[in-house]
Amino acid sequence: MEGLPFTPHAGADDGGHLGPPPAAFALLAADGVLVGWSREAEALLGYSASQVLGRRAADLIAPSPADRAASDESRPGRPPRFGGTHSAVMDVRHRNGDTVRVAVTLHPLTPASDEAASGRAPTAVLMASELEKLRWWETRQAMLQGLVTQSPVTLTIYGPGARLLWANESSIREMGGDLTELLGRSMTELFPGDVLTTQHLAPPEDLFQQILDTGEPVIDVHFRGRAPADPGREHVWSSSYFRLLDGRGEPVGVCEQSIDVTDHYRAQQRLELLAEAGARIGSTLDPSGTAAELAKVAVPHYADAVLVDVAADVLEGEEPKTVAAADLVRVADSAGPPSGVGRAVAYPAGSPQAESLARGRPTTDALAASTRLYVPLIVRGTSLGLVTFVRGDASEPFDDGDRSVAEELASRTAVCIDNARRYRREHTAAFMLQRSLLPRSLPEQSAVEAASRYLPADSHLGAGGDWYDVIPLSGARVGLVVGDVVGHGLGAAASMGRLRAMVRTLAELDLAPDELLARLNDQVGREAPDQNANGADGGGAVGATCVYGIYDPASRTSTWAAAGHPSPAVAQPHGPVGFLRLPPGPPLGVGRLPYESVDVELAEGSLVVLFTDGLVEARGQGIDVGLDRLAAVLGEQRGTSPDRLCAQIVAELSTGEVQDDATLLVVRTRALGARQVAAWELSPDPALVARARSMAVEQLERWGLDDLAFTTELVVSELVTNAIRYAAGPIGLRLIRDRSLICEVSDSQHTSPHARYAGSDEEGGRGLFMVAQLTEHWGTRYLPTGKTIWAEQALPGI
Repeated sequence: MEGLPFTPHAGADDGGHLGPPPAAFALLAADGVLVGWSREAEALLGYSASQVLGRRAADLIAPSPADRAASDESRPGRPPRFGGTHSAVMDVRHRNGDTVRVAVTLHPLTPASDEAASGRAPTAVLMASELEKLRWWETRQAMLQGLVTQSPVTLTIYGPGARLLWANESSIREMGGDLTELLGRSMTELFPGDVLTTQHLAPPEDLFQQILDTGEPVIDVHFRGRAPADPGREHVWSSSYFRLLDGRGEPVGVCEQSIDVTDHYRAQQRLELLAEAGARIGSTLDPSGTAAELAKVAVPHYADAVLVDVAADVLEGEEPKTVAAADLVRVADSAGPPSGVGRAVAYPAGSPQAESLARGRPTTDALAASTRLYVPLIVRGTSLGLVTFVRGDASEPFDDGDRSVAEELASRTAVCIDNARRYRREHTAAFMLQRSLLPRSLPEQSAVEAASRYLPADSHLGAGGDWYDVIPLSGARVGLVVGDVVGHGLGAAASMGRLRAMVRTLAELDLAPDELLARLNDQVGREAPDQNANGADGGGAVGATCVYGIYDPASRTSTWAAAGHPSPAVAQPHGPVGFLRLPPGPPLGVGRLPYESVDVELAEGSLVVLFTDGLVEARGQGIDVGLDRLAAVLGEQRGTSPDRLCAQIVAELSTGEVQDDATLLVVRTRALGARQVAAWELSPDPALVARARSMAVEQLERWGLDDLAFTTELVVSELVTNAIRYAAGPIGLRLIRDRSLICEVSDSQHTSPHARYAGSDEEGGRGLFMVAQLTEHWGTRYLPTGKTIWAEQALPGI
C-alpha cells in the first residue's frame, strides 16, 4: 500500500446534494509516518500522494499555541499514541501556504506493538473534513430535520391530481390522521370545507397542474375552513406552492408551504371593522340612525344579528342617569321586522342583560343554537343602553379579542348617541328660543291680512338672526317690520330677540319710522362695545339691517324707512309690480347718519312683500336675479291669499341650498270705509266743546253704540277742552269704529300731556286721569304738524 494513493471503502458521500462533505483519509504507521493518501486528502490540502507519503503527519500541522495546549500528539516529532480513537480540531498547512481548519479523527487499526512500531505497516487511519463545510452540512441536516419534525409551517407534497405524496409532522397533525392512511387522497378530500378567499384562482387540481407545467410558483393563497384536527373552529391559512424536480430535472410534484394565520387574519378583520365603524357610525345626529349604522357595520362579518336598546330619557335629549333594564327602547334590530323598532323593552332582574347594565361590563349567554354578547353603551361612566351581538353558530363563541372589538364598537356608538342626544337637546332649546322670539301667530288686524315664512340657514339647529313682526298701533294702524342680524345660530337669535323687543317698545310709543330707526340705531351702538367684548359669539347686533313701515287703513297711506335693508316689493291691485324707493340708511350700529321716511299711498287690496336678502340671494347669482324672480311671482300670483303667495315665493326662490337665513312677510292692505270713520275739524273755541260732544253722541247712535255714549262724551269733552286750552289753530276730532271704538283729538302742539293726581283743593288736573280710568288704552302720537291724543274703548259684547 505504501506509495499508492488510498481510496476508502464506500462510507463517504461523493458530494451528492444531500450527503455530508467528502472526508479526507490518510493511513499512518506506528511512528506517525504517512503511508496512505486519498484523493479527497489531495483535494483538501493540495498535496499529491507522492508529495506526502513517507513524511511525518505532524509536519503538515500548522503549530499554534492552541494546538500545543490541546494535544501533545500534535507536536512535530512526537509519534501518535494509538490507545484509542481521538478527535480534535486543528489547523493544517495547505500546499499554497494557507491554513485550513479541519476536524480530525484518529482511529487505530491494530493494537500497537514494538514490531509494528519499527515497521511501515498502517496502524491507524486518519479522517479529516474541512470544518466550515462540515458545520454547514450539520446545520443543513438539523434544518431539514426541523422542517420535518419541528417546524410549525406545514410542508405537504402533492403529486398529479393534487393527491398527497408526503407531509411533515405539522401537516400530519393538522390533517388529523396517520400519513400512511392519508397518502393518495386529494386536497379536496383532505380539506372538504375550505373556502378559497384569494380570488381569480383555479381549483386545486387545475392549479397544481398549471404549476407542474409552467414551473411558476403561486405565493400567498388564503384558504378559510375547518381543519380535521380542530373542526370546532374556523381557520385561515396562507399557502404558497412551487414545483419539485428530481435529479434528472423532471417534475415529480408540487410542494405546499402553509401557515395558520387565523389570529392575524382575525386581527386584520377587526382592524378593518373598527376602521369602517369609525367612518360609518355617527354620520347622522339621530340615535336610531346611529344604532342602525352599528348594525350594518357588524352584520354579517362580526355577528349574525345586532340589537340596540337605549334609555327612553336619552332619546328625549335628557342627561343620562342610571339606566333601568326595564326602561329601554329598541332603536335597532337587524334581524327583526321594522315594526319592532321603537317598542319598549324590559329585561328581568338577574338576566344577563340586566347584569351587564348594572355592572357596566360585557356578559355572554350561550343558548341552544347561538351565543350572545351583551355590551353596555357607556359614556362618562354612565350607561345609555345595551347592545346585543348574536352569533347563530354556538361553536363560534366570542373570545377575548371579540369582546375588545365589541366594547370598542359600543364605545363609539355610545359617544355618537350621546352627541345625538346633546344635539336634540340643543336643537329643542334653540327651536323653543326661536319660537319664543318670533311671533307664534300673526295678530288679526283690520288694516292688513298677513302671512309669513322663516327659513333658517342652519336647518339642523333652527335658529338664526332674521325676524319679522306685525305690531298693532293706535288708530287701527299697523306696524310692519322685517330685520336681519348678521350671523347664524343661537348668538344671532339672541340678538334678534333683543332687537325685536326694542322695535316693539319703540313702536308702541307711536314713533315715526325714521325716528324709530334712529333710536334703535343709538341703542345698538351703545350695546356694541359690551357685545364685542364677548367675542364672536357674544350675540352682538352690530351690522343688523331693518325696514319698518306704518300703514293707516283709514287714510290708506303708509310711511317707510330702512336701515341698510332691501326695500319691500309692492303690487297695487291694477298696477305694475315694483320696489319702494327708500332712502338708503346705514345698518344699525355702524353709523350716526339720519334716517329718512317716505310716504306711500296704498290702494285697498295692495300686496306688500317684506323680505331679507337671504330670500333673493343665490350662489353664483346677483341679487338682481332674485329680485326679478320675486317680482315675477308676485305679478303672476297677486290674486292669491298672502299665505299661498308665501308658499309660492318660497318654492320658486328657495330651489337650492340655503346660504343665509331667509324671512318673508306678505300683507294685503285693507281699508276702513266711510261708515267706519267720522272726522270733524273744530276751531279753538271753548263754546264748541258742547257741539263736539253732541256730534260724537249722534255718530255713536248711528253705529248702534249707545252704551258707549256717556264715556265717549266725557272723553271728547276732556280731550277737546285740553286742546283748546293749550294749543292754537284748528283741532281735529275723529271717531273710528274698528275692533274697538277709537277717539282721537289732534292739535298743532308737540307738548306731551300726562295724567296726574290732582290735589283735593285743585279745580282742574283730573281730565286725563279720568280718561285713563274709563278707557282701555290711551296715548299720544306725534306728527310733523303736531300731536294726536287717542283713547280706546272695547265694543259692547266683545
